[in-house]
This record gives sequence, structure tokens and C-alpha cells, in this order.
Amino acid sequence: MDVLHVILQILLGITSLLLTLLILLHKGRGGGLSDMFGGGMSSGLSSSGVAERNLNRFTVILGVTWGVVIIALGLVMRFSGAGDS
Repeated sequence: MDVLHVILQILLGITSLLLTLLILLHKGRGGGLSDMFGGGMSSGLSSSGVAERNLNRFTVILGVTWGVVIIALGLVMRFSGAGDS
């Protein structure tokens, strides 16, 4: 059970970092923090509709995976007694 706990923690760290990076890759819609960091400027390098949809799909899939890992880690900690002091 300890190996599963370590694997889930590593998976949680990796998915958290990837999810943060994917969210930051999204095109800013304007009027928010994206304008503060230069996202409000229009450029010719903006992503196409297909690329944006694929980024959205991958972000949603990774977000669901992150949630499942969180729940699994909580269940492992609950039933292994790792949460007890």
C-alpha cells in the first residue's frame, strides 16, 4: 500500500504541473490577468480553432485525471491508516 501511495503522490505532482502549464497556454479572453501579462495584445501567432479545441480537450482530460488521483490518494490514505497520528 505504501508503493501505491508514493506512485499516486508522484502522479499528483506531475498532473498538477502539467495542468498549470496547459491552463497558462490557453488564449486570453481579455479583460483579466491575461491583459496584465501581455495577453491582450493581438498577434499573428494566435492558435487556430482546431488547436484551441485540442488544447481544451487535453486540459479537461488532465483535469479529470487530476481529480481521480486526488480521490484515489484520499481513499488510500483513509483506508491504510496513513492519516492517523
